[in-house]
Amino acid sequence: MASASDGAPPVDDAPKLRFAFEIRVDVGPSEHVGNGAGDVLDFTPITGGTVDGPRLRGTVVPGGGDWSVKRGPTVYELDARYLIRAADGALVDIVNRGYYRTATPEAMARMEAGGEPDPSKVYFRTAPVFRTDAAQHRWLAETVFVGLARDEAGQVCIRFYEVL
Repeated sequence: MASASDGAPPVDDAPKLRFAFEIRVDVGPSEHVGNGAGDVLDFTPITGGTVDGPRLRGTVVPGGGDWSVKRGPTVYELDARYLIRAADGALVDIVNRGYYRTATPEAMARMEAGGEPDPSKVYFRTAPVFRTDAAQHRWLAETVFVGLARDEAGQVCIRFYEVL
């Protein structure tokens, strides 16, 4: 076990997570953009959605998108950008980067064909950054979050947790 004298932080200093809200993003059909050195770039338009949870409620503003780069047979690097309109009318910008990885090429092929792979065999995590000048929502821009995502019934659902 690590002690304070060996430079490791005490065990009780480990970060904790608190559920803040879930975003359910509606998406349109993906469009192929191009290929690079072994990579495949696609764009998926964000057409709307909802935000609901104990810390934030609102809607996803149509017009954003997700640029995804396929890296090898089982990994996508994701870079999504869109706006949230909070229930009080304030706008919040979100840049949400992360990874979608399946355990097998077969699971990835099922997902690419429009199916949903077994969630227990998918790593779908994001690291969002929020921006707003609305005083009541500044906490979003001053907090580190982790997103746990899943595909569900044609939507991308992301549960956001504050890192405490």
